[in-house]
Amino acid sequence: MKRDRVGMTDRILARLAKMHVRGQMRRFFRAAERASKVQQEGLLRLLRRRAGSAFGVEHGFSDICNVRDFQSRVPVRTYEEFAPYLDRVRRGETTALLAPDEPILMFATTSGSTDRPKHVPVTPSFIADYRRGWNIFGLKALLDHPDCFLRGIVQVVSRMDESRTELGVPCGSISGLLAATQKRLVRKYYVVPSQTALIADPTARYYAVMRFAVPRDVSWIVTASPATPLKLAKTASEHAERLIRDLRDGTLSPPGERVPAHVLALLSEGLKPDAEAARRLEDILTREGVLRPSHYWRLGFLANWTGGTLGHHLREFPTWFGATPVRDIGLLATEGRVTFGIADGTSSGVLDVEGGFFEFLPSEESAGGGGHALTCEALEVGAEYRVILTNASGLVRYDIGDRVRVTGYVGTAPLLEFLHRGANVASVTGEKLTEWQVVQAYARARGSSGEIGDVFVLSPQWGDPPWYRLHVEPGCNEIPAARLAAAVDEQLSALNVEYAQKRRSGRLGAVEVNVVPTGFLTSLDRERQAARGGAHEQFKHQYLHASPGLDSGIPVGTEAPGSPSGAACSPAPVPSGARDPRRVQSRND
Repeated sequence: MKRDRVGMTDRILARLAKMHVRGQMRRFFRAAERASKVQQEGLLRLLRRRAGSAFGVEHGFSDICNVRDFQSRVPVRTYEEFAPYLDRVRRGETTALLAPDEPILMFATTSGSTDRPKHVPVTPSFIADYRRGWNIFGLKALLDHPDCFLRGIVQVVSRMDESRTELGVPCGSISGLLAATQKRLVRKYYVVPSQTALIADPTARYYAVMRFAVPRDVSWIVTASPATPLKLAKTASEHAERLIRDLRDGTLSPPGERVPAHVLALLSEGLKPDAEAARRLEDILTREGVLRPSHYWRLGFLANWTGGTLGHHLREFPTWFGATPVRDIGLLATEGRVTFGIADGTSSGVLDVEGGFFEFLPSEESAGGGGHALTCEALEVGAEYRVILTNASGLVRYDIGDRVRVTGYVGTAPLLEFLHRGANVASVTGEKLTEWQVVQAYARARGSSGEIGDVFVLSPQWGDPPWYRLHVEPGCNEIPAARLAAAVDEQLSALNVEYAQKRRSGRLGAVEVNVVPTGFLTSLDRERQAARGGAHEQFKHQYLHASPGLDSGIPVGTEAPGSPSGAACSPAPVPSGARDPRRVQSRND
């Protein structure tokens, strides 16, 4: 749409900001030339800072002089193994992991491998590292796309205060904190008010984002999941007439569930009629029959994850965004940044050698002890590793659960390509669903507190939106499969906050049940065990497939999902008002 006017003051401030961030970028690439030394120096600084914490005293931080000492004194841990320390921090005993003078700004939350969400302490030094990584990523991308300077940015954020601890500390998305504390000059070019995060209904929220964004001169879109820009684009097109009317009248009237009056009033303040923008959209709609960002924006690039199974969403990008290049934002987790992208068209990113201390376990090794963990300069190009991080959040030798492949080096800092979460994790939209959660959800859905006695497997499926298909053999009680699907879907949402968020936002469709012939999955297990060899007692049935397509050998449609004859094992009662989770309905969920 029409270009925003840029004043001289903004140009001067932007030049000063660019000089500052360019200095950070130069320093980073110099650090990449001596990554091993920078990593060890950073580790020792962090250990000295935290030597007086309970964790630091227990592991003798004050006596550690090098990486070898560190690895011999501190074992690799998962989140569950860190949980006792993190629980103490959440209750106010911050010195369990942190220095006495370190305040906690918030707890960043994300799904855990069990039914407890992760809570990661966000300290001033942690957020500074997080922001520095974003600054370098953003400046490098803008230098590669200079036409995007001083133009609009679409950034979709979530609330930093979705909940609070007993002591009142906010818990939520770190993106909300970053947006709230961003420099004024940068915030000016965010075309979407951060208050859109207050809208609970996903359709209404996506629409509100596009109501603010469409008439502006947007140069790039930055989100985590590539599913988000697709949802935004499709929402604007599906509600094109409403959008045109709102632009013409200077109003905001989102579809979907009613937006609270105070939120609507807050967002509507300052909106003015824009007849010119409405007329342009009308012309596009008349000519094309659809509204696509490639019609109304001059995008320089898109920034989002492109690695792992999330990369499948990119197949739709040309339809909606034309030939706009895509830059991976890097391996970025709630627990911290690992890499950031430095080039378009690749899912590889350079290790953020200044953002923490990183170790790498060959993928086939277990996490226990971490005796074979390698540092960044010792990695082999083409090899796959599991990432272990230590950073300013208080996590030390933490197994983040991500698998990466080394694709090259920048200086002595490795280029890493994200492959997938742990072996028993599926994540088609960022939900990070674990096998433990799937088994628990199935057991709860059936009203069983004991061991799972039925053979089933949950498999992710590509679609618009993606969804999960539960393959199950018939049970003893003739109960419609639709009830089981609804109950499993509800329990997955209860166990995994990311799954629940993706379901609410429409990025994930509802679970679908596929009833297979009796004995089919058991027979399939026998065939796989025979093909792999080894003792029968060592073979483990998979209750979750990590990526779409792994269920290609399982017949679909032997029973119609949700029909009276498509019966599975008896589920627990489904709450009144639960919807039929068949695939055709999940598209409009």
